[in-house]
Amino acid sequence: MKIAIIGASAGIGAEAVKLALERGHSIRALSRNNASLPEHESLTKITGTALSAGDLKESIAGTDAVIVTVGTKKKKGTTLFSDLAKTLLMVTSELNYMGAVIIVTGFGTGESARYLTFFLRLVINLFLKDQYKDKTRLEKIISESSMNWEFVKPGMLTNGPLTSNYKVISKLFKGIKISKISRADVADYLVKEAEHSKFLHCHVALTGCKEIV
Repeated sequence: MKIAIIGASAGIGAEAVKLALERGHSIRALSRNNASLPEHESLTKITGTALSAGDLKESIAGTDAVIVTVGTKKKKGTTLFSDLAKTLLMVTSELNYMGAVIIVTGFGTGESARYLTFFLRLVINLFLKDQYKDKTRLEKIISESSMNWEFVKPGMLTNGPLTSNYKVISKLFKGIKISKISRADVADYLVKEAEHSKFLHCHVALTGCKEIV
């Protein structure tokens, strides 16, 4: 299948490119700098920005699914995520795009903020407060659209190896425990969900050992 990966040059995005190619998919990878990505006959590198409607349209048109792993190092006052949501909404509407759009946000955005432990709440408030507020705005914009969206909310990310041993939690509940997870395992979930989407219009949390709830 054809998959667009938005924010593909590092972290979860780069891992998703690697895994998707290994699984035989054709990839369009959008990032500001794709030099770190491998040369591959099934990989089309698109140098650009997720905030450009033209770059997004070039990346998404004709694909079967979209994976969004955009991030920023900016801690204060960012509007990257809400701006991305508006651009993504415009482009998918113009394309009449019906494929799955799987977006990584984070555990602690939107309704999941109610289920944070004291430690995670402290970390987010100290270091990621503005980012998570804007990711919540993204979720609101996208969830009110006709897009076939899914929000993926991993726990704290690590650079650990791919284990394929993680838990997929499709419904949040009181007492939920979200622990660390490797970027490679998050990418594994994203690619498999792009292949066979089980949780469209859901907020999915990812953590430790593999289990569907």
